[in-house]
Amino acid sequence: MPCYSIEGVIPVVDPTAYVHPTAVLIGDVIVGPGCYIGPTACLRGDFGRIVLEAGANVQDGCVLHGFPEQDTRVEENGHIGHGAILHSCIVRRDALVGMNAVVMDEAEVGAQAIVAACAFVPAGMKIPPRSLVAGVPAKVRRELSEQEVAWKLDGTRTYQDLTRRSLASLVEVAPLTAVETDRPKVQAPHVEPLVALKRQ
Repeated sequence: MPCYSIEGVIPVVDPTAYVHPTAVLIGDVIVGPGCYIGPTACLRGDFGRIVLEAGANVQDGCVLHGFPEQDTRVEENGHIGHGAILHSCIVRRDALVGMNAVVMDEAEVGAQAIVAACAFVPAGMKIPPRSLVAGVPAKVRRELSEQEVAWKLDGTRTYQDLTRRSLASLVEVAPLTAVETDRPKVQAPHVEPLVALKRQ
């Protein structure tokens, strides 16, 4: 992976974490055990520290950055969806930030909370635990159900499994020129999208 020190500060990646080779880590970045960092994610610790605690995931295209002397932190089992941006904020344990959401300076996403896709969490907002926020700017919509909290944890476990699968078998290859007979499928665990669970 592209990994850079700045002023002698070198990123730290736990050996049980997986960082995709196209992700970029710069400076004061600390990636904890069992974390997953997806393709083209950018974690820029050239101003403030960036910390991912155990089992967190930062998916493809995410950007994590912050102001000088301010940490950007994703606590244990934090789940950062495709294309999200975090800036000088904290995502508490078991919380989810949806795809293309933006969480601004000194905001706090409470434990087990969900930030909806494309939401804009303004600077300084404190999201209560186990709540759903959505909109531009984000507003608290309601408390999460037990089913939604369980669904989020299942999704995070799927990424923790992807960490192990990637460490074990993901390698760069040349593409095939044709689809082979009896083409295998990847062995991802089964997980239902939330919309499917709501139909039940």
